[in-house]
Amino acid sequence: MAPGEKIKAKIKKNLPVTGPQAPTIKELMRWYCLNTNTHGCRRIVVSRGRLRRLLWILFTLTAVALIFWQCALLVLSFYTVSVSIKIHFQKLDFPAVTICNINPYKYSAVRPLLADLEQETRAALKTLYGFSEIESRKRREAEPWSWAWEGAHPRFLNLIPLLVFKEGETNTATDFLTGRKRKVSGNIIHKASDVVHESKEVVGFRLCSNDTSHCAVYTFSSGVNAIQEWYKLHYMNIMAQVPLEKRIDMSYSAQELLVTCFFDGVSCDARNFTLFHHPMYGNCYTFNNKQNETIHSTSMGGSEYGLQVILYINEEEYNPFLVSSTGAKVIVHRQDEYPFIEDVGTEIETATATSIGMHLTESFKLGEPYSQCTEDGSDVPIKNIYNAVYSLQICLHSCFQTKMVEKCGCAQYSQPLPPGASYCNYQQHPNWMYCYYELHQAFVQEQLGCQSMCREACSFKEWTLTTSLAQWPSLVSEKWLLRVLTWDQGQQIKKKLNKTDLAKLLIFYKDLNQRSIMESQANTVEVLLSNFGGQLGLWMSCSIVCVIEIIEVFFIDSLSIIARRQWQKTKKWWSRRQAPPCPEAPRTPQGRDNPVLDMDDDLPTFTSALRLPQALEAQVPGTPPPRYNTLRLERAFSNQLTDTQVPAES
Repeated sequence: MAPGEKIKAKIKKNLPVTGPQAPTIKELMRWYCLNTNTHGCRRIVVSRGRLRRLLWILFTLTAVALIFWQCALLVLSFYTVSVSIKIHFQKLDFPAVTICNINPYKYSAVRPLLADLEQETRAALKTLYGFSEIESRKRREAEPWSWAWEGAHPRFLNLIPLLVFKEGETNTATDFLTGRKRKVSGNIIHKASDVVHESKEVVGFRLCSNDTSHCAVYTFSSGVNAIQEWYKLHYMNIMAQVPLEKRIDMSYSAQELLVTCFFDGVSCDARNFTLFHHPMYGNCYTFNNKQNETIHSTSMGGSEYGLQVILYINEEEYNPFLVSSTGAKVIVHRQDEYPFIEDVGTEIETATATSIGMHLTESFKLGEPYSQCTEDGSDVPIKNIYNAVYSLQICLHSCFQTKMVEKCGCAQYSQPLPPGASYCNYQQHPNWMYCYYELHQAFVQEQLGCQSMCREACSFKEWTLTTSLAQWPSLVSEKWLLRVLTWDQGQQIKKKLNKTDLAKLLIFYKDLNQRSIMESQANTVEVLLSNFGGQLGLWMSCSIVCVIEIIEVFFIDSLSIIARRQWQKTKKWWSRRQAPPCPEAPRTPQGRDNPVLDMDDDLPTFTSALRLPQALEAQVPGTPPPRYNTLRLERAFSNQLTDTQVPAES
């Protein structure tokens, strides 16, 4: 072997071997950890300290275990060929159904309380339209208006005067009571009319505040609507003073209202209904209420498996000035929900079979920060005055009733009473109507703040109703059917039934397909982490272990270095502060302070430099004289060594 090859082989043998040629497993693993792209293994080797190295071992082993677990699940899912089919049949809970007669109280029972009001109402109608006279309108207008009040002292027209505005007149109106023209001051508010009546005259009434300094005239294009609204205000004043027990007795009982009842093919009766008294609709009855022992459910769709009732309307007992239509109202709602029959009720006609098909929709909304809905209304600054679960309607009505009590001093008759309040009436609150109308107008214009404070419920059920009508009973079955129903109700009804006194109602599920609308987060934590991982893996080839490494290096290690340097600077500053002060050296003139430089601008010459004075307290070191004895030549060896001695000559 050549000398160069021998030297090269010897050097290669003494150098450490790395890579796959490493002599031991430990060196091989160390080489792999230092050169691999899996950052966790590298951090195990290069980390300083046992705790940090142990943490990196745990992170790496956990990541490896998760990889094997997820890969095993993916493999099992890939090779699984079995399928599962789940069939689920469920019963839908039947909703609560509240039924009310449009006429709240029997006219024969309430008429003694409304006798004076009825008399003045009839006189007002006669004065305005002359419906009971056959004379011409021109003849009646020539007569004085006060003829209708002869022998009577109208009380209700004094409280709320009725006025007639001629065409083109806005500041003057004719008083119903006196028949004279009077000047009208204050705001004139025109309210929409349900009955279209083309006339050159506008009818209204005047309301004033307690001090009569502020007044408003509410006008209607139809005298029918004006008379009905005027009558309704006095009606609420009178009924607000009647005790609840007496009002219940004056309304319809369950045995009178319900003639026949069937549910899911099984007979039912008045015991399956719960009394619910509404101020404006009298006695209402709720089927399948929460107060029942069990909540009824249905397992089939169709009219045969729903609720079927025949209602006795009794048109003869209707108040002619309070209601102008005949029939009943029905509302479908949850068991724990308040039935707002006046807002969303469905009217049922007499002599007609009304079929209502239902389809249930259940909605679930996410709360904050996704929406402003509320779970139970506890975070809404409006107290719930209804004995029912929270809803947006309950919040709005509660807000208005609370504002009514605060500003008017009494509660409105058609809504529940707040704690410690009483209903408005003439005796205690003579001019509450003006306050009510002003407050209601502000509520409609969203000036009370109720719409901004009230929020929608996060979960609610809604029944979509499809209504169909059919003539009932038919001409063929009318005779025998009415006779049988009259015989069945002989004890409750003391007269022969007529088809205009009856109404048939069918309420059922069209199908059992329940639609659920549920909001879910579009961006969850899992989706966010997946998106982050995809971007980091695509552009930087990073994993969660790489992220932990970046956090360790750029945050933990960097901050520790900065903190260590700051600590060292602080220690030096503190040590200098604690050290005793050193004596100050005498100040040596330098620069412009040196007097030797106080000269002209010309540079010094050698002669002038010799004449310059020496610096104050400046000592020029001298050169000591040389030691001459060191210049002597001495022998290095004083004695001659024996082995180097030269032999003497003989």
